[in-house]
Amino acid sequence: MDLRFTPEEIAFREEVRTFIKENLPADIHHRMKLGHSPRKEDTVRWQRILAAKGWAGLSWPKEHGGTGWSAIQKMIFLEENQAAPAPELSSFNITMIGPVLIQFGTEAQKKRFLPRALTIEDWWCQGFSEPGAGSDLASLKTAAKREGDQYIVNGQKIWTSTAHVADWCFLLVRTDANARKRQEGISFLLLDMKTPGITVRPIISIDGSHHLNEVFFDNVTVPVENLVHQENRGWDVAKFLLGNERTGIARLGKSRERMDASLDMARKVNQNGRPLVEDADFRRRVAQIQVDMKALEITQYRVLSKHDKAGGEGKPDPLSSVLKVKGTELLQATTELAIDVSGPMATPIWAQELEAMNQPDDLLEGSSAGVGSYLFLRASTIYGGTNEIQKNILTKAVLGL
Repeated sequence: MDLRFTPEEIAFREEVRTFIKENLPADIHHRMKLGHSPRKEDTVRWQRILAAKGWAGLSWPKEHGGTGWSAIQKMIFLEENQAAPAPELSSFNITMIGPVLIQFGTEAQKKRFLPRALTIEDWWCQGFSEPGAGSDLASLKTAAKREGDQYIVNGQKIWTSTAHVADWCFLLVRTDANARKRQEGISFLLLDMKTPGITVRPIISIDGSHHLNEVFFDNVTVPVENLVHQENRGWDVAKFLLGNERTGIARLGKSRERMDASLDMARKVNQNGRPLVEDADFRRRVAQIQVDMKALEITQYRVLSKHDKAGGEGKPDPLSSVLKVKGTELLQATTELAIDVSGPMATPIWAQELEAMNQPDDLLEGSSAGVGSYLFLRASTIYGGTNEIQKNILTKAVLGL
C-alpha cells in the first residue's frame, strides 16, 4: 500500500496552510496561541470565513454546500487547522447534524437547517447522554409521547456541551417503552431550545470552565415534522452520527502544536545551567512521543486510504478505534509535556502577570498549554466513546477474541 502523498495532496496542504495564515483573524490566533479555548464568537467568525471560501462543509456533498473533498484532503485540512492553531469547526453542526440530515432528513428539513448549520446561524447541541445512560446509550429513559401532530418530551440529559448557548438540539428519546430490544423504540428529534419547559443547569468542569450542562425537559412540545428518519428507528440515525463524531478524533494537528510549543519553551528554559532541550531524559521523552505520533499518522492515513479506495462505502474500519485511543493518549501526553516544561508559567496567574508586564509573545506562548487545557483534556479518553469501549471493539473486531 502506497502511503505517500500525491503531488496534488502536497499542493492542497500548502494551499490550506497559506489560506489559514492569510485569513485567520489576528486576535483569534493570538488568543489561541496563548492557550485560550475559542469563544463561541471566535468559532462563528472563523467558520463563516471558511464557508465563504467553500471549506466549511468538510464531508458534505457539493450540492449541499460542501467541499466534496476526499478523506485525505479532509484530514489534511483538520491537521493544518488544528496546528495553526485556529478554532475547530462546530462538530455538532458540521460532522453530526449536517451529515445526518443529508442522509436521513426530509427535503424540508434539509432546506431549512443545512444552510444555517453551515454558517452557524443555528448553534446545535447534542442531547444523548443521561445520568443512567452514558456509554450504555441504549438504556436512555427520556420519553416522547405523540399527541396529534406533536411529541411531548419529559426527562433529563447530562454532559450536554454548549446547551447554554445553543439554538437547537438533536435529541434521542424513547417513543416505545415496550420495544423488544432497547435499541428499538428510540427516535431522533430536532428541538428548538427556546421551547417552554426546558431548563439548563451548568456543570462547571475541573478546569473551571462552563462547557457542560444538565438539561431537563418538562412537557416540552416538538412538532412531528421535526422527527428525523422514522419513529422508533432513531438508533439507526444515532449509529450513523456517532461514526461521524469520531472522525478526526485523533487530532494529530493539535498534538503537533503542543509538541512545537513545548520544544520552543524548552529552548528558553534552563536546567542545570543549560537549555532543557539539551537534557538527555527530556530528549528521550520527546523522541518517544514523536515516534508514537508518526506511527499514529501512518495508521490514520492507512485507514483513510482504505476508505477512499472503497468509495466511502461499507462499515467503519474497526482500526478507527486505534485512532481514538492513541490520539487521545497523545493529546494528554503532549499537553502534560508542555505543562512540565512550562512549570509555574503554565498557571493562569503567571500568564496574567506576563501579560500585565507586556512580555513578548514567545514567553506567553510557552505557557499556552495552561493548567486549564491540561485538566480539560483528561476527559479526552472518555468523550467520543470511552477508550475502554474502543479497546473492546478492537479486541473483538481486529483480534477476534
